Amino acid sequence: MKSFLLRWLITTLAVLIAIQIVPGIRADTNMGLLVATLLLGLLNAVVRPVLIILALPLVILTLGLAIIPINMLLLWWVGHLKDFHVVGFWSTFWGSLIISVVGTVLNNLTGGSKTSVQFHRGGPPPQRPPDDDGGPIIDV
Repeated sequence: MKSFLLRWLITTLAVLIAIQIVPGIRADTNMGLLVATLLLGLLNAVVRPVLIILALPLVILTLGLAIIPINMLLLWWVGHLKDFHVVGFWSTFWGSLIISVVGTVLNNLTGGSKTSVQFHRGGPPPQRPPDDDGGPIIDV
């Protein structure tokens, strides 16, 4: 439950930032904003994975850029609520991009996501022992 509330708060903050930056996105009431972010979170949890799987060949071919129209579609759906509005293609594009980037950054900073980015500094990879069977070694 705590994880869900944290993700909902992060989505709400991301949408608030998008509302401040993108002129075509607005929430008429605070309740409209909360309902919109709740619905956006539910769509991201349920519908988005299905859409990504259906579009998987295109997602792989475009190196993930095909996820942008999926995010746009979800934001556009949410924009049809009574107290939350997303007007126009470019507002949907920039809004979905801002919400995705801000949400990803905030999830990584707060630990709301299980993904992490780590940087390691080190020397060259270790040498193979002479009796190694020659299997692949992947150093990242």
